[in-house]
Amino acid sequence: MKLLSTVLTSAVLLVSLQAEVQKKGAEIGKWTQDYDAALKVAAEKKVPIMLNFTGSDWCHWCKIMDEKVFAEDEWKTYAAENAVLVTLDFPKDKSGVPEGFAERNAKLQAEFGVRGYPTFIVLDSDGKTPLGQLGASQDASPAGFIKQFKGATQLSAANVDAFLKENPAKEADLTAAIKESKDSKEALNEWISTGPQQTEENNKKFAAFQKRIASAEETLVKLMEPKKSE
Repeated sequence: MKLLSTVLTSAVLLVSLQAEVQKKGAEIGKWTQDYDAALKVAAEKKVPIMLNFTGSDWCHWCKIMDEKVFAEDEWKTYAAENAVLVTLDFPKDKSGVPEGFAERNAKLQAEFGVRGYPTFIVLDSDGKTPLGQLGASQDASPAGFIKQFKGATQLSAANVDAFLKENPAKEADLTAAIKESKDSKEALNEWISTGPQQTEENNKKFAAFQKRIASAEETLVKLMEPKKSE
């Protein structure tokens, strides 16, 4: 009986969460399938976008994230001010996906190189600049996921602007650090695109790229650390 109760509870929760996803229009903190509307809201409100590539009615890990994170009030309260949420669904039951959205979802999946579900792609408010990619976890919690999201959006345009207003003397250093972070990642991607063979020499090159990226990220974190109170 306990197992049946758990299954029924999960089924009711899944239906409830699916019902909360808007098919038209977009609002900050509310899930929507309307990608175009989400882009407009993000641009107007200067809020990052999170794309949730999911298989809502069959994906085990997607359901875990829905239950442990997105159904919780702690996440909903945070998202209500900090994120535009887009559901890009690949369900077995296609009836819940509006006409034309399935093809669009497939194009976005290819564009962002998504190979598994769930995949959470975080974009800046311009809908173009990638800020990070988040994943699922058996131990997922609202607090843990919010921490990941904050880390990914640390360098959003809005956050950088707000930081520089409070710390104008750091503008040159921060600009240089952001450039180095982007350049280091682009250099790695460009090298990978050449299809290097797995050799000892190339392994060393890859490690050097990773070290450069880590150093750039560490510099950014230190620059943007909150001032410690005296």
